[in-house]
Amino acid sequence: MSGNSIDVAIVGGGLAGGLIALALYRERPELRISLIESGKMIGGNHRWSWFDSDLDLAGRALLDTFRQNEWNEGYDVAFPKYRRTLKTGYRSMSSADFHEGLARVLPADMLRLGYRADEVDARGVTLSDGERINARTVIDCRSFTPSPHLRGGWQIFMGRQVRLAEPHGLSRPTIMDASVDQVAPFGNDGAYRFVYVLPLSAHDVFIEDTYYADDAKLDRSALSGRIDGYARQHGWNDGDIVGHEHGLLPVLTGGDFAAYQNDTRIEGVAIAGARGGFVHPLTSYTMVIAVENALAIAAEADLTGPQLAALFETRARRHWQRTAYYRLLARMLFFATKPERRVDIFQRFYTLHEGLIERFYAARSTARDKVRVLWGKPPVSIPSAMAALFKRGEPLKTNSDTENSE
Repeated sequence: MSGNSIDVAIVGGGLAGGLIALALYRERPELRISLIESGKMIGGNHRWSWFDSDLDLAGRALLDTFRQNEWNEGYDVAFPKYRRTLKTGYRSMSSADFHEGLARVLPADMLRLGYRADEVDARGVTLSDGERINARTVIDCRSFTPSPHLRGGWQIFMGRQVRLAEPHGLSRPTIMDASVDQVAPFGNDGAYRFVYVLPLSAHDVFIEDTYYADDAKLDRSALSGRIDGYARQHGWNDGDIVGHEHGLLPVLTGGDFAAYQNDTRIEGVAIAGARGGFVHPLTSYTMVIAVENALAIAAEADLTGPQLAALFETRARRHWQRTAYYRLLARMLFFATKPERRVDIFQRFYTLHEGLIERFYAARSTARDKVRVLWGKPPVSIPSAMAALFKRGEPLKTNSDTENSE
């Protein structure tokens, strides 16, 4: 593609940007579209998972483009006091399969990989090599960046795919094994911690160590050691590492979203993805939201850039308002109990009806769901819960000095 003038420029080839490009191309193949990504791979180095019940027919059709791991026998959770199997099917997709699916379906000249966007405005994108791409509509899907206007903590994780010499024998994922020690890996501080296990094939298993903590401290050496220990505990210590990932995701407890939008706004540019505020405040779950946004943009493909920007700014405000309940629960998690006792909150939550649990992760809790989550004997004291209602947390920030090499 010459890049002189196109219909839609999408900046950022993560989950949000890739799905928008796919949805637009499927709905309007005649449009001239560029997906601009600074990395060599679309989707980076991630794994996304979701419940089978999360998506409608249109959403499933969009994701049918990609190879997925599917488990139709349900999934397991484990806590200090019990273990439970839930029946709903579970799905997962790697960024490598995301990249392969898009590269296979989209025209080669749509993908501008290895190009950083130095300037983004309502009329187009200037790349790091000086090339200018003029566009009728520009959509910003670059990564979330911490902001003093948003408050909360962090979900921190490291995952590793291991190929074993012998079959592991697992038939279902364990999406939350919180029977492990409830300590952060960087000291004596507590944190809500769990291990996430996906049997990807008879010999391949994905193990991810995750914890909710107040500070953005990612100690890769410590997390790597904990994954080693978990693998040894389950007899998986004879495998080869064939893939890995790590990251920090925001857990939002509050903030001034209008001020955040003022800081991130580029006049006439639509902002989607996490940068636009399209995340689950407590779980950092993104698949359902990303699919819905991609289909919404494809349905409005004829809008000008400023019109789409206004539509998505309103959509983001509504999402913020609609997810206030989950920010309240995030405050309960961070402020109503000691870090090492945060497991009690999730332990109680996973005793509830599985439909309620799945709607919760998709940010679709009904009014009855919301009452049920808070009803009954609380896992935290009433005074602590009341005090948490009035706290908002510290401004979100990262500290690169806390990230150690593996």
